[in-house]
Amino acid sequence: MSWEERSLMSFRLEFVSLAMAEGANVRASCRRFGISAKTGYKWIARYRATGEAGLSDRSRRPRSSPRETSAELAELVVSLRGSRRRCSADTGCLVGC
Repeated sequence: MSWEERSLMSFRLEFVSLAMAEGANVRASCRRFGISAKTGYKWIARYRATGEAGLSDRSRRPRSSPRETSAELAELVVSLRGSRRRCSADTGCLVGC
């Protein structure tokens, strides 16, 4: 038995077409494809909403970061760090940094 190589999109498209067929059992299709029911229903919903494009991977990056530091504060910190004298063992500064 040889291993068949196929793309992720073709795998998802095959799952959705079989799972959405009339009289198909979605959970049985999920077991057959080795995915969770939650993932299977998610792919079906995306396919119904946007077609084949909905099956592609999406970014996991958050849409917003409410606790993100403001740009003004970040610029201030960078300017303060640049204006301070650096003290380390290499520079020989021991006191009065």
